[in-house]
Order: sequence, then C-alpha cells, then structure tokens
Amino acid sequence: MEEVNDETRDIKILAIETSCDETAAAVVKNGREVLSNIIYSQIKVHTVFGGVVPEIASRKHMEKINPVIDAALSEAGLSLEDIDAVAVTYGPGLVGALLVGVAQAKAIAYAAGKPLVGVHHIEGHISANYIEHKDLEPPFLCLVASGGHSHLVLVEDYGKYEIIGRTRDDAAGEAFDKVARAIGLGYPGGPKVDKLAREGDRFAITFPRARIAEAPDDFSFSGLKSAVLNYLNQCQMKGVEVNKADVAASFQQAVIDVLTDHTIAAARRIGIDKIAIAGGVAANSSLRRQMKEAAQKNRMTFYYPSPIYCTDNAAMIGVAGYYEYIKGVRDGWDLNAVPNLKIGER
Repeated sequence: MEEVNDETRDIKILAIETSCDETAAAVVKNGREVLSNIIYSQIKVHTVFGGVVPEIASRKHMEKINPVIDAALSEAGLSLEDIDAVAVTYGPGLVGALLVGVAQAKAIAYAAGKPLVGVHHIEGHISANYIEHKDLEPPFLCLVASGGHSHLVLVEDYGKYEIIGRTRDDAAGEAFDKVARAIGLGYPGGPKVDKLAREGDRFAITFPRARIAEAPDDFSFSGLKSAVLNYLNQCQMKGVEVNKADVAASFQQAVIDVLTDHTIAAARRIGIDKIAIAGGVAANSSLRRQMKEAAQKNRMTFYYPSPIYCTDNAAMIGVAGYYEYIKGVRDGWDLNAVPNLKIGER
C-alpha cells in the first residue's frame, strides 16, 4: 500500500452508504469538509411493519441509489472526473442492502478509473466526529451506540481501533426499539422514546442498571428490557393505568446512566481525557446532556456529531474512506459485502 503524501492537493471522496434503510451518498474533501450529504430515508416504508424488512430495504436501495449519487455530485458541483476515490460501506449490515452499495461503488470506480475503498460502517460512525470538530485527533475513547451496536472503542490512530467493551446481548438502540414497541410508540423507537421521555419523570420507576463484574466495560440491556416488560405486565394484571411518559423517561435514564458511567470509568482507567459518542443513540438529547456534564465534572473534553451525522449517512463514510485512502488502502473488484464484519478487520 502506497501512502498519499501530496498535502498540497485536495482529496475528494465520493462515498456511498446502504447498510440498512438509508440510501446515502456524499462528497467529502480532505476528510473534514462535507461538500454534499444526500440521504433518502426509508423510515416511512418500514414503519408499517414495525421494523426494517431486509428485502424491501434492498429493493428501495436499488430504486434510489442512482438519483442519490447524482444529487450528491450535483450539490458538490463536481463530476466523476473530479473525484479521487470511491468509498463504500461493505459491512456490517444487512447483506442485501450492503450488496447494492458495494456493486454500485465498484461499477462507478471501474467505469471512471478511480480507486475503490471499502469502509467499516462503525468506523464511519466514529469518524463522523471529525466533521465538526477540526481539533479532534486520536487518541480518544468513543462510545458507539446504535440499533445493532454498543461498543466502547479506543481510537488509537486514524483507522486503528481497539474494542474496550461491547454488549453481551441487546444493543442500546435495540432496547429502545423493543421498549417503544411495548408501550405502543412504534418504529423507530429511539426518537419517539426520547420525545415522550421529556414529558415524564425519570425517577418515577426504578429500573436496573446492569454491570458485569468480570467485564466492567461490557454492556447488557436485556435485563433492563425485561424489567420494563415485567412492569407493564404487572400493571396490566393489577388494572393499574400505565404512565407511558414515566416509563419512557425511567427506562431512558437507566440506559443513559449505564452508557455514561461505563464511558467515564473506562476513560479514567485508561488515562484518556477525550471522549466522543457516535451512532444513532448518540442523537439522544438526554444522553448528550448527561455525557457533557459528566465529562466536565471529570475534566474531559467531550465531542459529539450533529444528529444528522449520528444516524446512517454517507458523509461519515467519506471521512473514514479518506483516512484509509491516504494510508494507501485500495480494494479490488472482488470486494464483497460482509454482514458481520468486525471492527478493525479488513
């Protein structure tokens, strides 16, 4: 792999993201400047099913991928000739959805004679922090909280990661979705629980905060989810009216306490004074507020992306792709979707 060392030349990356139910394309310059970021969300399509239907997601990606890429290039005022490389999410995610993006990226890169760079979806989420925080440089500790992942990741350098903690069962976002469904809020659960929680008392109901003795950095949310379901069942059996806002607020507070406490404790033990959050759950207003307060209390600098860069988007893939590109990473035409891709793997 040959590194790119020409610091006088702007590097422009066309990025594609189709790992789940957002069809997204973006153009990113020099890893920090977003020239365009186009997202077609399928939320309305999947809401009637109460969650993402993989086959429908794949078909929608096929329908929207070309217009989204065209819009990204148009908004950036560039043509394919102006692009230095094509970056694409190749895992983890839904295999059918990933394949649409990977096939499209390979076709564009081949036809335009541009290098192809495969990007890990979670590394993309972490890299979203670089967009609005020009001063952020590794090393730092990042909490990645989304529908499928709850990770504590030590970012040792650009493209170099060590997982410090991970979920043992449900991811934080998955727990949000299941509790939202249980109290009748529907899909997507995270934003709806966050909104309803503002009307409730976060101390009204005591739900458990799990801690794994032999692995203090790991997460477990299945017990919390079960506790909420048991509470709802008991109320139903006793004929007690459920205050949904109090349930949402109390559940959310339990999740936030665990995420915040684990992150701060890990950072203190490692000796890191910079912490960040990423992923869909990172858009939660209460989590952002509590993490900020905890960071200030412990004299740490706290970084977080705007909500648009927390949910799935291609700008974050363009950022991660840029740092891979300048290191000399190039993928061949045999690049394939890897639905269970582990962080740090290639």
